[in-house]
Amino acid sequence: MILQRVILRFPAQVVDRPIIYNLIKKYDLVVNILKANINIQKEGTMVLEIQGDPTQYARGLEYLQSLGVSIQPLSQAVFRDEEACTHCGACIGVCPTGALYLERPSMEVKFDENRCVACLICVKVCPYKAMGVVAASNSLAPVD
Repeated sequence: MILQRVILRFPAQVVDRPIIYNLIKKYDLVVNILKANINIQKEGTMVLEIQGDPTQYARGLEYLQSLGVSIQPLSQAVFRDEEACTHCGACIGVCPTGALYLERPSMEVKFDENRCVACLICVKVCPYKAMGVVAASNSLAPVD
């Protein structure tokens, strides 16, 4: 089994098709939609976590490409510099996935890397530059 986070970009002519359903049904892949922005008037974008058998994963990607969907591995990862963070909370309100959250009762800002989709909004709003970006591995991650 492999687990990979990818960014899909859909041309306008395919955004109304059951593409994710087909990945699940025809290729037996487990798909977790981390972020989606699809507008029938323009290109759609999705960040997915896809898990499955390597052969079926490859077949699923071929299916996507046959529809004109571009596929990119998620190439960035967000990190938090614990020493620079003052727990001001500026990042919490802008995080679309809840990867940054306030832990109570300590009132400390916590970061769940597994929920992060690398949208980089937190990096832009952090007044103390405690949030940063590093290159992520583009290789397929094995799953136990």
